[in-house]
Amino acid sequence: MANFTCDRDGRHPYDKERGTFDVEDLTVKEPFQQFQLWLEEAIQIHGIEANCMSLATATKDGLPSVRLMLMKSFSKEGFIFFTNYDSRKAKELEENPQCSLMFYWEALKKSVRIEGTVMRIPEEESEKYFHSRPRESQIGAVVSHQSAIIPSREALDKKNENLKLRYADESIPVPRPHWGGYRMIPDSFEFWYGHRNRLHDRLRFRRPQKGEVINRDLTMEAEDGWLLERLAP
Repeated sequence: MANFTCDRDGRHPYDKERGTFDVEDLTVKEPFQQFQLWLEEAIQIHGIEANCMSLATATKDGLPSVRLMLMKSFSKEGFIFFTNYDSRKAKELEENPQCSLMFYWEALKKSVRIEGTVMRIPEEESEKYFHSRPRESQIGAVVSHQSAIIPSREALDKKNENLKLRYADESIPVPRPHWGGYRMIPDSFEFWYGHRNRLHDRLRFRRPQKGEVINRDLTMEAEDGWLLERLAP
């Protein structure tokens, strides 16, 4: 059996000269705009794949699971992603609409963790987006009954080739399978800014709890009804 121990010699060093990220360093005191600023910075380095995120879900009994996927768009109304409605993630979201997103940009030593609830977007929006995708991706979505057990890779490839032949005439639309979008509506954002001494900066925006008494020595009011706090690393 292989063994691995991660010690300090295996750590990738951070830049020596790196400023802090504190409340006064925020360009805006509102999480969606701050997220956009960091995402745009990440796109300059990572390209469009900077929208890759981890999506964590859980069953109604609390059994967790996590996977990588792509965030397709976001606004103050929430974060949009798409999946097969028969997939494990979709089934868990239907049972338990609480989830968490995490973006991590290694080159920047920055990450954003977002927690909130999800809801399906309207069917017409899913239909429109599905048919805006490359045709090969549309066919791939029909081929894959995501998370289902399959006999072999060959069976998957054969089904893909058969469907490509069936829809070779591009005037024939590919029917959207049981597939569509979700909107994740955030309750909190945590912006993480890494440091080589592991005294990382963590700023959290969150919605106030009903009836909460705010400790103004630790919590400040930000824009659009958000609260802002600094967390220990």
